[in-house]
Amino acid sequence: MLFRRRTRESLWQRFRVHMWPRRSLSRSLQYFWKRILRLRATPHAIAAGVAAGAFAAFLPFLGLHVLIAAGLAWVLRGNMIAAALGTAAVGNPLSYPVIWAATYAGGRLLLHAGPASSAPMHIGSQLRHMHFAALWHPLLEPMTVGGIPLGILAGALLYFPIRAAVSAFRNARRARKERRGLDIMAATAGMPQK
Repeated sequence: MLFRRRTRESLWQRFRVHMWPRRSLSRSLQYFWKRILRLRATPHAIAAGVAAGAFAAFLPFLGLHVLIAAGLAWVLRGNMIAAALGTAAVGNPLSYPVIWAATYAGGRLLLHAGPASSAPMHIGSQLRHMHFAALWHPLLEPMTVGGIPLGILAGALLYFPIRAAVSAFRNARRARKERRGLDIMAATAGMPQK
């Protein structure tokens, strides 16, 4: 294969890279940022897509985040790729514990359920026997109810700066191209004709 590794990574190495990037976290975030800025869509579409991705990351339905973000981006006339990038940038293994704790606490507060019960919930046995109803009330319902307002807040906080950043990036790029075109015209105008 053309892009295959010479030595195959072990399961542990792949897990470590999934949890923490090879180079650094700042480089990975910079990659996401540059990728978002360079998308070919209107500033509104890019910002709406990222906002939809941020909203979806706050919902407790793992595995469905990209589909939820894409559906919401379609409704908002957002960019689907920006929605997937927004989901990956906001919802990652480093931020999920904080997001889940905040959505669970917020959901219990909104549902007036009070503090969490001290009785341990056996999630493993519930998943093994596929008792979705048993997981819904104590865990997924508060996380969903708490995730909706937090997701809307995260999406709103990301929409306006990203829209402004995409517009500024495009204006700067257009100005650079115009300067480069003027420099080329000036250079060709000063050359002797054959």
